[in-house]
Amino acid sequence: MPGANSAGSSRHERAPSSRVRKDLLHQAPPECFTLGWLMSTLHQRSFGIVILLLGVLATAPIGSTIPGLMLAAVALQMIAGRHEPVFPQFITTRSLPTRYLIQVGGHAIPIMQYLEKAVHPRWPNAFEAAKHFVGVMVLLLTAVLLLTPVPLSNIAPATVIALISVAYLEEDGLLLCFAFVAAVVLISVASAAVWGTIIGVAAFISRIL
Repeated sequence: MPGANSAGSSRHERAPSSRVRKDLLHQAPPECFTLGWLMSTLHQRSFGIVILLLGVLATAPIGSTIPGLMLAAVALQMIAGRHEPVFPQFITTRSLPTRYLIQVGGHAIPIMQYLEKAVHPRWPNAFEAAKHFVGVMVLLLTAVLLLTPVPLSNIAPATVIALISVAYLEEDGLLLCFAFVAAVVLISVASAAVWGTIIGVAAFISRIL
């Protein structure tokens, strides 16, 4: 029984993401930081943070291609079983002003503290089962984001990707299952739209010929 109690208490003592971000800002170098430093500091949470940032960037009406390609690379690394994402050295070693990190963190921490009132660790068995498919779902949603030939079609899949990352970071099995259902619906609708476009183009070409 003592072992069970200690295991349960260690799970409940898991630091909220808002506290992790506060600690990150306190540890930040005074002048500049790099993506490599950021990922090494976040350790096992680096996947969730990177996916969340790229998902938010990909919601932009234009310019979602680069975040989408980076999301695909991160998702493939998750599927391959890496513990943290790996990027080319010229990306991980590029210096960025620490003030930008502080500005983003200053806005993000209150939002995360608000979200943590509703999003928190629960449904642990569902989370443990579903987390192994996060990379697959993100990859499929990224394909929808990049390939669906409809204006503003990137917003919905990018939003669901961000939702999945929040559930993954907070170990919220309920939210992760809900996000997976939304992802399956989006993927099905996008697949039907792409297939309909292919059939329509094929029919048009056959009439011309």
